[in-house]
Amino acid sequence: MSTPKKNAHDRQPGLRMSELVRQTGLPKSTILYYLDQGLLPQPVKTSPNMAYYAPECVPRLAQIKTLQTRHRLPLQKIGKLLELKDQGQEITPFIELHHAIFGDQDGPLLGREAFCQRSGLTPEQLAAFEKAGLLLPLSREGFDQQDLAMGILYARGLARGITPEEINFYPTLGKQIVDREMALRNRITGPLPADEDAAATLQLVQAARATRSYVIDRLFQRRVAASSNLKDESLLS
Repeated sequence: MSTPKKNAHDRQPGLRMSELVRQTGLPKSTILYYLDQGLLPQPVKTSPNMAYYAPECVPRLAQIKTLQTRHRLPLQKIGKLLELKDQGQEITPFIELHHAIFGDQDGPLLGREAFCQRSGLTPEQLAAFEKAGLLLPLSREGFDQQDLAMGILYARGLARGITPEEINFYPTLGKQIVDREMALRNRITGPLPADEDAAATLQLVQAARATRSYVIDRLFQRRVAASSNLKDESLLS
């Protein structure tokens, strides 16, 4: 005996919230927040208390979660990427560029108290390094593992008598380098469409990192190689 076919009026127009929660592993509050931020298509409401979500919301939510946790993208930027995707544009070059610049999320962010405990800096010392531009957290929510690694180095430097004021030439000269790099990038990528701009910028980022490391390290190496010993005055010239 054959099962009677459902007509169009009997078919469920999408996924219920409970199904969306089960398939994505995200709490209802998070999904509703993403919906409120315009990151998901509006559901089909069949009654005041019943809404159905498009099946496409499942992979879309997975992508949002990946962009947030792995690539550190804020929701505002995620929204812009999803808009481009909805318009039929390939967003992989933009994701690859962001990943090249920021890397992976490598652990939970630390608040100021936890950062001080793990780095060995006092709150006053932490504030001094921030004021000098030597600690530059990317998020207002806390410090990442790269910040922590630098905090530990700064604490060791303080133990040898090295103050933030003595090494604030790093952010001063670093800003000049970044300004020049940005100007060069704008000149090269200015006439390019967005996807080609992202691909070209990715190459420029990789080249800039290699050049910074090579030139500064070689200047240091050549200065040391030319000196007769570690007390040689030529190291300072």
